[in-house]
Amino acid sequence: MKPVEAVAPRTWDAELALGYEFRAGRTTLARRSSRGPLAVQKMLYPESAAVCHTILLHPPGGIAGGDHLTIRAALDPQAHTVFATPGATKWYRSASLESRQRIDISVADNGICEWLPQENIFFESVKADNSISVRLGHGAAFCGWDVMCLGRTASGERFRNGRIRQRLRIEREGRPLFEELACIEGGSAVLDSPAGMAGYPVCGSFLLAGRRIDASLMEGCRAVLPGDDCRWGVTTLPEVLVARYIGRSAEQVRDYFSRIWELLRPVYANRQARRLRIWAT
Repeated sequence: MKPVEAVAPRTWDAELALGYEFRAGRTTLARRSSRGPLAVQKMLYPESAAVCHTILLHPPGGIAGGDHLTIRAALDPQAHTVFATPGATKWYRSASLESRQRIDISVADNGICEWLPQENIFFESVKADNSISVRLGHGAAFCGWDVMCLGRTASGERFRNGRIRQRLRIEREGRPLFEELACIEGGSAVLDSPAGMAGYPVCGSFLLAGRRIDASLMEGCRAVLPGDDCRWGVTTLPEVLVARYIGRSAEQVRDYFSRIWELLRPVYANRQARRLRIWAT
């Protein structure tokens, strides 16, 4: 009898590179290249030709151990894009290999990028490395959020094992505006500590970078209440507004961040906010 050969697990090394131009009052996807299972599902213009809504798609439906995904977006001067996803991103458990996602966004002078994906769901025993890097030119702005669900709480799963590394860096013309590094270990004390997750399985961060927020608008954001059984807060740094949430519901945090976004968008983009249809599917 022949010995059974070990079969290496199938992993994806995928990359999607997008380049946007602003011409004659319209933001267009002028440059696109891809490798592996990353794609643009749709480009939409629900509000005006000046704002290109881009729906990003990862056809396998989740990120498995050993997968390496890279998304690069470059916005030329005055281009305005809104990025969204059709569903939550699932990060699957892994016995050994680490999964990785890199988001790299460059926004040239007076451009605007809005990064509004649905939540990340990290399965028990995941090994994940997730990073976002944003570079802003003169007069450019970035508004985005990141929502994390630790474990599949609907099925009673807790994040007792695994590791998640998160990085976020935003800079303007080489000068850092915001930088954060987090490492969450499954079963660690920080998950239940009052100074950490306080026993809640869902957390999120909302950021607006590249604009100064006056005191009255800041108070308006602080007056937005997400609901019961959660904690939240809003603060500002020079050219950055940050809202935080920990609680039990991805829907609750998405609604909370959406209402803050509705307050801020007329200020940083001179446009009213309209919730994306894809969020309701």
